[in-house]
Order: sequence, then C-alpha cells, then structure tokens
Amino acid sequence: MRHSLTQLSAVLTVLSATTNALPTNGHSNEKHGSCAKTKVAILGAGAAGVAAAQNLTASGIKDFMIVEHNDYIGGRLRNQEFGKNAQGKPYIIELGANWVEGIGSEETNENPIWLLAKKHKLKSTYSDYDKYKTFDHEGETDWSDKIDEYDAAYEKAAAEAGRIMVDNLQDTSARGALRTAGWRPEKDDMHAQAADWWGWDFEAAWTPDESGLVYGVAGGNASFGYFSDVSNLVIDQRGYNIILEEEAKEFLRKNDKRLRLSTTVEGIKYDKKGVKITTKDGGCIEADYAICTFSVGVLQNNVVEFKPALPEWKQSAIDQFAMGTYTKIFMQFNESFWDDETQFLLYADPIERGRYPLFQSLNAKGFAEGSNILFATVTGEQAWRVERQTDEETMEQMLEVLQLMFPKKKIPKPTAFTYPRWSTESWAFGSYSNWPVGMTLEKHQNMRANVERLWFAGEANSAEMYGFVHGAWTEGRYIGHKIGNIINGKAGDDEFDMTRYETLHGTTFEDELDEENGWLFPYNIEEGGV
Repeated sequence: MRHSLTQLSAVLTVLSATTNALPTNGHSNEKHGSCAKTKVAILGAGAAGVAAAQNLTASGIKDFMIVEHNDYIGGRLRNQEFGKNAQGKPYIIELGANWVEGIGSEETNENPIWLLAKKHKLKSTYSDYDKYKTFDHEGETDWSDKIDEYDAAYEKAAAEAGRIMVDNLQDTSARGALRTAGWRPEKDDMHAQAADWWGWDFEAAWTPDESGLVYGVAGGNASFGYFSDVSNLVIDQRGYNIILEEEAKEFLRKNDKRLRLSTTVEGIKYDKKGVKITTKDGGCIEADYAICTFSVGVLQNNVVEFKPALPEWKQSAIDQFAMGTYTKIFMQFNESFWDDETQFLLYADPIERGRYPLFQSLNAKGFAEGSNILFATVTGEQAWRVERQTDEETMEQMLEVLQLMFPKKKIPKPTAFTYPRWSTESWAFGSYSNWPVGMTLEKHQNMRANVERLWFAGEANSAEMYGFVHGAWTEGRYIGHKIGNIINGKAGDDEFDMTRYETLHGTTFEDELDEENGWLFPYNIEEGGV
C-alpha cells in the first residue's frame, strides 16, 4: 500500500460544520471592565482542543472555556455544501482533512480517530492506492515503472532512516537518502518527477528536498506501522467533524457558555500566576492555565501578540518547523468522462513538476457514486499559486490539463467548482505541518514545551504523528491530562514544566574550523564574517 511507504497525510487537526452546543457570547461582565474567569482556557475548538476539554472533564475539572475563531467546532477539518445530487440536494465535501489514516485493527492497535469513527458511525471508504492510471500531455501513458522504482528506493531510504536513528547518526534530507538509494529523477524526466510527487509530496505537502529523512519516515511508521497501512476516505454527509461535535456534546450542554465560537484571540499575556487572553471583540478571559492549540502557521505569522514574547528557544523551534499547503480543487460534471473504476488519475505535466498532478474520482465504487465529482490536489508552491488565482483562472488551466489527458473526449465546463485558500487563512496559514531538514527531536520538544502556565497542543506538536488528526487528538489528551493532574494535586515535581532545551549545541566545534575541514579563510563569525 502507498501509505505504508510514506508519511504524513492529507489530514489535519481541527474540524468543521455546525454544532448543537452553540454558545451565547457571554461577554456581559467584560463589557463592564472585568474579565471572564476560568480555571483553564482552551484556545481552539479542533481535535486538540476538544480532546483536552474531554480529558479535563474526565479529571473532574469542568471549569474551562473553549475559544474558537470560527463559527463551528473545528477549523482545518472543514466541509461545505457542493454541487447537487439527482434529487437536487447538495453534497457535503471535505475541504480539509479527508482521511482516517492508518485505521488499525482490533488484533493490533486501533487509531483513536478510527475508534471515534466507529463510535459515531462515520461513513468512509477504503482508499486503494493501487487503483490508479497514469497520464501525460499525450493522454493515457503507462509510467507505472517509475512509481515502482521510487517505491523500491523509498524502502531502502526508510531502512537507512532506521539505522540513522538507532546509531544516532546525522540526519539528512529525504532527497539525499532517496538519491543514495538509487532514485535520481532527471529534471526533464517528467514521468519520474510525477512519480516523485506521488511518492512524497502527496503525503508531506512538501518536496523530499525540503523534508527531513529520519522523522519523515518515523512519522509514517508511527501511523502505518503501529496502527495499519489501511486508510479510509471520509464520505459522511454529516461531515468528518461530526465525530468531534458528538464528543463535545458529552461535556458541553446546549448553548453552553463555556464554548465561545466566532471569537478571535488577539493577545495572550502569561506569567507564573496565570494567563490573560484578549479577544478582537474587546473581551478578555483570565485563566489559571491556558492551552494554545493554534496551528504552527498561526504561531509563525505574529497573528497573536504574546506578552512577554515567547522565549527564543521556543520561537526559533516554531519558526523552523514547516507548515504545508495541500489544496483540493473540486469539480462536478453532468456526466463522467473518466473510468469510474479508477480512484486516482496521475498526470505528468511536460514542463512543471506538481502541476495538477492528481485527480481523484468520487464516482468510484463505495464513494459518492453517480456524483460525477473529480477533485484535484496540488501542494507546495503549486498550491500557493493556485490559491492566489481566481476560480476562473484555475478552472481554465484544469480543463486544459483534462483535455490533454483525454484527447478523444470533449471536456465540458463543470457545473460546480470550488476550492479553499488554506495558505491565506489568518487562522490557519496552511493545511498541516511537516518535519523539515535540520529539525532535531530536542528542538521539536521546545515547540511542545510550556512557558509558565501557557501550554501548547496540536498536530504539529506530535513528534510521531504530526500532520494527522490523530496526532492532534493525542496531543490534546496528553496536555489535558497533565494540567488535570496539576490542578488536582497529582502532579510530580517534574510535571509542572515540560522538558525544554534552552541551549542546543551543534556537532562542529570552533577548533574544527580549519584547513583540514576545508575552512580555508579564517574569520570571526560573531563579527559578521558570514
């Protein structure tokens, strides 16, 4: 299976749709100059936020408040109505996270999101990554041999990643390891470039050149090895986020004032005594503790003012981690012009790597049969370009590509067309995270670590399952449990602060900057020689 050979996913953390637990604004006290007070403020109503609230509740702590920018429980796991079925009713499509990745089994280990999916009868269908066809600008063309070559090289690179981790050797980029394993796609071999995208970018939303090897591989193994290599595409017409809405109903009442939707956080002031949150509508919340579940993209873009500023050891870790963009573009047609038995249509553009490289059919058996919906996926720089274009520009480009893929068909204009702009959303700034070249486990831990009474959770904070919904869920539960122990007096002396590394040293000492190591022009780096 493809997902046993790769890492990350098109999945993300926080979720969408509407909820029966809609709150009132509850800002009456704040309008008179005093802040609302709570034991724990949870910033973000996504997978991490809901999981944290659930664990606090399980610890007997009900004095918490959840603050969410959007008007629904969720965020990046977001859906909307699209097109029409035969009865004229719109379909529900997932703009963000779409898969339960590595579902697991009762005989091995079950993914916690899969357990929620079963509990709430979430409808999903197995994604068979062997059911693909390959195309280029001359139509259907078999370049599956390139995919096989990539997969063989990946297996060798993954084995090398394991050796590097066990022997504590220096990490490398995924690209470097793939080259060493024999995968060296030429820049003008566009079939190989397309196979390269399918093998890595489709999951990571970044190229192998931009991705670290060891934790890139480990991130996949943790999900697809520990759980299973089976992944299901969610097609539930209630929306993927229904599992979070239903979980939230177990601890939130209808119109519960502890849930504040449509509330944007502008400032976070923290110290040893507590945390004060200010919001765009003029409100404020004073909490003994706060759990920030914002995406790493938000934390990198100064959307929220921290007072004091986050310490350098933490901010530098946040700034180094990567926030990827994975954009799905949906089209509905009056009828299908593609093979309904095929789930994935892979396209090798003759000029640009990753230009509309994948179309997925929802007409395939077990999905939204008869919907005549195709959705394309673009990542990285191609996604940024598309998200800054108009719908009309993108539609025209995609129709040109589809006409090249099916030269004997006359490709009509779609009857419905839409896609999100994840990279420009001020509450997300991307789709999900990726482990970059040069990031160490210790520096990643700095991203996780609390500062005073301000704690952090979210998919990017999961060292093993970053980029996945279950990574966000796991981190939220972990932090919720820790704070619950602290409040209930059950925490040990070493639990009041998470491990952090205020100084991280490299591997090269100053006396090694010499001729023997190729350092031919001595100068003082501290004086600006670099």
